[in-house]
Formats: sequence, C-alpha cells, structure tokens
Amino acid sequence: MREIEREEPRRRLGGAVAQFALSGIGALVLLGAAGVYLLQHIGRTEAIRDAKQVAQLAGRGVVEPYVTPALERGDSRAIAALDRAVRAGVLGDRLVRVKLWLPSGTIVYSDEHRLIGTRYPLQEDELAAFRSSETEADVSDLRQPENRFERRFGKLLEVYLPIHDSRGRTVLFETYARYSSVAASGRRLWLAFAPAILGVLAVLWLVQLPLAWRAARRIRQGQIEREALLNHAIEASELERRRIARDLHDGAVQHLAGVSYSLTAAADTIGQREPEETAAVMRDAATDTRRTIKELRTLLVDLYPPDLHRTGLESALRDLVEPLASRGIESRLELPTTVELTPQVETLFYRCAQEALRNVVSHSRAEHVVVRVETDGHVRLTVEDDGVGLPEETAKRGHLGLRLLDDLARESSGHLEVESSPGAGTRVSVEVPR
Repeated sequence: MREIEREEPRRRLGGAVAQFALSGIGALVLLGAAGVYLLQHIGRTEAIRDAKQVAQLAGRGVVEPYVTPALERGDSRAIAALDRAVRAGVLGDRLVRVKLWLPSGTIVYSDEHRLIGTRYPLQEDELAAFRSSETEADVSDLRQPENRFERRFGKLLEVYLPIHDSRGRTVLFETYARYSSVAASGRRLWLAFAPAILGVLAVLWLVQLPLAWRAARRIRQGQIEREALLNHAIEASELERRRIARDLHDGAVQHLAGVSYSLTAAADTIGQREPEETAAVMRDAATDTRRTIKELRTLLVDLYPPDLHRTGLESALRDLVEPLASRGIESRLELPTTVELTPQVETLFYRCAQEALRNVVSHSRAEHVVVRVETDGHVRLTVEDDGVGLPEETAKRGHLGLRLLDDLARESSGHLEVESSPGAGTRVSVEVPR
C-alpha cells in the first residue's frame, strides 16, 4: 500500500512533465511549420528576383542589339539573326520561350515562329510596363490565346520588361521560365536553413525538459509539504481535543460532581447536623469549587495564552510553571533580561514549553524542573526535569505531541532535540536562528 502511495506522486509528476513535453512538441511543430513557410516564401521571392535579373541580362544584353526596324518589319534575315542569338544565349532548361511586343500588341519576334506577326490585345499590366522601366513577373495565364503554344510546358513564370530598339522606341521583352525551376530554387534555399532552425528549436525543447521536471518536482514537493502541514494541524487539533476532554472528565467534571454530591447530602441533613458540621461541608465545597475554577482557567490558558504577544513570552511561561507547585514540583524560570523574538518564535517556544511541562506532570514524577531561554547566536528554549525519563517505547518512536513540535520547529528553520534515559530525567530543547 505504501509503495502505491509513493508511486502515485511520481505518476502525477511524470504526467505533468509529459503534458509539458507534448505541448512543447506541439509548439515546436507550429514554430517549425511557420519557419518552413517563411523560408519557402523567402526562397520563392529570391527565385523570382533571380528570374527578373536573368530576364534583364537576356533582354538588354542579348536581345536589344538585334531589335532593328528590319526586325519590326518582319525581315527574315533579321529574325534569323535574333533567333540564333536567342537560342544560343537565352533559351535553355529554365527559359522556354521569349517574345517581343510592339505597343500595338503585335508580336514582332518569338522563338515560336508561328506567333510572329500575330496581334493580341495587351493586358493592363503589360501596357503599364511600356510606360515604366520596371521589370515585372507573374504566373502566366495559359488560357490566353497568345500563350497557347506554352501550355505543354505546364506552369510558367512570365517576366517582362521594356527595352529599346535601335531608334530608341520602346518594345516589350517577355520571357517564360519553368515555375518548377523557381520552386526548386526556393526549396534549395529553405532546405539550407531549415535544419539549423529546426535543430535550434529541438535543442531549446530538450533544454526545457529538465527545467520542467525540476519545476514540477518543486511544485509537487510544495504540495506534499502543504498536505503534511494540514495533516499535522488535524492531528494536533485532534490530540488537543482529546486532552481537553480527558482533563475535563478527570478533573473539573469529577470535582464538580463531588461538590454536587456533598452539597446534596448537606441539604438533606440540614437540621439534623450541628451547624458547625454543615458550615464545614459548605467551606469544603467552596474550596473544591475554587480549585475547579482555577483548573478551568489553567485549561483556558493552555488553549491559547491571551497575553503571549501582548505582555511577552516571560509572562506566558510563568502562567505555565506556576500551577506546578500545587502538584509538588519545584520550578525555576530563567530568561535573559532583554530578549526580542518574533511572534512566530514566541508561539513556538510557548507550545514547546507547554507540551514538555505537560509531559512532566503526566509521566515524569519529577521533583524539579527548569525552564530556560538562552541567546548565543541562536535562540534556545530548554525544559529540563529530574524525573524518571520518557518510556522506552516513546523514546524510540517519538511522542505525537513532540513530533508535531518538531515539525513546527522545522517550519521556523529550527530543530527540536529530546534527550532522555530511564531514571535520568528528560531534557527538551528547541533552537532557532535569531
């Protein structure tokens, strides 16, 4: 059963860390997916920029010198000369088509000769390109009739830019590149950076796992300590209730019952006894009643000293040791002239002295007891008697009240010591830092 109880916190701790690990993996996947998407986007952007640069080099460096009035008139020799230059320096695995447009929409050159001399209405973006010097790129619309010969190539990236003929007039140079090559260029870019980014995220996740385990352990330990404190408080409350019930039953209740019987007997014999005898019974009853009242007041003080934090520890300790004289125990209280303690330490010392003196009265059969408070770097309370010592079983396993006091001492960063041997008395001390 104990193994099951010990295993349950470990399962809870492992479950919490597993949840953290799974959430970390989820975050890692999301961040990785976002990073890959951004890298793909950057890769495509860079590939399109490269396609624009290639088109500029081809248009202005290769094609533009061959754009002459003869080419614009459809001269076969001019077309053949440009055709040789295009096929040698422009077309390849990446670029599959080139076209030259006049502002009127006429195609004056294309490596697909069936398009030369045909006329198609220009789109708004193509008209804008005539009026600017910018290079534009877009996915080609293969549904347009002027692109019917490019449909066999699949998805294409269309790049167009204005160039000038030999007379300085503007013509539109247009290239068609395979979009798969653009995507491949982007993919190569993000594949180059993806392992580093994903690796950093994975290392971050792995580094956080032991931190999460440690944090979960601390949280669990705090929970265990709070549960232990609650259990101790319940045990202490139950112990105190039982002691109060026992003290009331064995003390005040018995005494008051005796007073009741004696007063009843005296009332039944009024007129039959001598007045002196009746007066003696009344005085004995009054004495027993006062003693019972004193015991009840002592019990109230035991529950909680009302002047502990108001008048100080010394007054509260005197209230504890004064009743010992009526039980035949000589007591001595030793305190320094000035001692300043926190309310928490005052309460701890009072509880320790209360429990130790209660054991002296109940078990020790002592004749002398000393309660001493010392300050020498630490603050120490000692209760020492000359009685018979603690029973062997109690010395081995620890008295419940003393175990509870030990827990209270630990909460105040202190510790409790109990020294006892049969016939040699008992010494209980609790020490806390100043």
